[in-house]
Amino acid sequence: LKTDYKNPIDLCNSLNPLVLPEYVLQGFLALSYLYYTQYLGIVIMLPLTAYHAYRYVRRPRMSVLGIYDPTAVMNGDEMDRNKKEGFVKLALYLINFFAGLLWMILAVSS
Repeated sequence: LKTDYKNPIDLCNSLNPLVLPEYVLQGFLALSYLYYTQYLGIVIMLPLTAYHAYRYVRRPRMSVLGIYDPTAVMNGDEMDRNKKEGFVKLALYLINFFAGLLWMILAVSS
């Protein structure tokens, strides 16, 4: 966003529709780990699920669903926090992917 020429309203209009599907899919994945008693997956996904719920409850009041507010998205502290949040989510999703791959390989080989 710092070097992009998108204005904050267009940026939020393109990001906000992606928030709710991400939260729903991540919650479904956490519930499936709970159903299949994959304890490592639950430990990985439970904090992220709780953070998503906290973040959605504390979202700014807007006319559209989403968590990104056009008036605050250009704030430097907000941009740094969102960048760190994105890297942490990426790391957790990669750990989740490779753990799932390992569980699949172990299930096939046994």
